[in-house]
Amino acid sequence: MLIDSAPDAVNGGPAGFQHDAFIYTDEDEFVRRAAPFLRDGLRAGDAVLVAVPPARIALLHSELGDLAEQITFIDMTVAGRNPARIIPLWAALLREHPGRSIRGLGEPAYQGRTEAEFAEAALHEALLNVAFEHSGPFRLRCPYSASVVGPELDPAEIHPASGDNGRDWGQAVAGMFGDPLPAVPEGAEQRKFGPAELTAVRRWAAEWAGSHGLSRHGVDDLALSMHEICTNSIRFGGGHGALSLWTQDRTLILDIADDGRIGDPLIGRVLPPTDGRGGRGVWLANQLCDLVQIRSGDAGTQVRLHHRLD
Repeated sequence: MLIDSAPDAVNGGPAGFQHDAFIYTDEDEFVRRAAPFLRDGLRAGDAVLVAVPPARIALLHSELGDLAEQITFIDMTVAGRNPARIIPLWAALLREHPGRSIRGLGEPAYQGRTEAEFAEAALHEALLNVAFEHSGPFRLRCPYSASVVGPELDPAEIHPASGDNGRDWGQAVAGMFGDPLPAVPEGAEQRKFGPAELTAVRRWAAEWAGSHGLSRHGVDDLALSMHEICTNSIRFGGGHGALSLWTQDRTLILDIADDGRIGDPLIGRVLPPTDGRGGRGVWLANQLCDLVQIRSGDAGTQVRLHHRLD
C-alpha cells in the first residue's frame, strides 16, 4: 500500500501538520519517492531536514548533487536509536525556524530494529499526530521498507494521510499507551522495593549489569536511569514498585512496574519545566537508554529500560 496522498493546503497556502508515508521495495524506489519531495521543499523555500539511516543519506546525496548542501541530514540510527528522542528532534527544527515552512523526511522504522524497537517506532508515529497537531506549516513524510511492513506495523494505521483524517488521535494514542507490554519472562530476576530499598536495588541492578559485561560507563547510565524511574514509582506509583531484570538478544532489560497511572503519553519526549511535578526522570532515562518503553493503564504502569551490550 502506498500512502502519499496528504492534501496540500487549500488554495496553495501553507497547511498545518501533514503526516504521510510511502513504502519502497528497493533503493531505486526510495530515491524516486523521496528526492522529488525534497526538491519541491527546497523550491518552496522550506527548511528541509532528512533523518534516515546512512545508506539512504548516501543515496540522496548522490541523487540531489549540490542541492543536498541545502538540506540538514541526520543519521536516524544514532539520533533516533531510541524512538522517544525523535519528537524533540522535529520540535527543535520548528523552534529554529519560527514561522517558516518545515519539510521533513524521517524513517523511524528502519531495517535492523528489534521487535520492541518497531513497537516503539509505531507508537512514536502515532504520537507525532498529537505532538504536532497544532504546529505548522510542517510536512513530514516517512519512508517504510516493504520488508518491515506487516500486521504489527502498518503505515496506514498511523498516518492521517491514509484517508482516516477524522480519527481521534488522542484516543488512538491512549489505547496504544494503555496496552500492556509483553509479559516479564519467567526466568527474570525480581525484587520489590520501597523507599528503604531504593539504594539496595540500585546497587543490585548495577552489579547485575556489570556481571553481564556492560561497560562501567554503561552501568552508570543504567543505574541512574533505573534510579530515576524507581523514584517515580515511590513518588507517584503508590510508594512501592517491582523491578525485574533479564537479558534478551544481547540486551539488558529492566522492567519497573507500579500501581500508578501516567496520563500523558508524551511523557519523556518533551522536556518538562524545571518547576513542573515529575517527568524529568523519564526524559533523562530516554537520553541514557537505547530504548525506553512505557505503558500505563488500569493495571498500573510499566517502564522498561533497554541497554545493548554491543
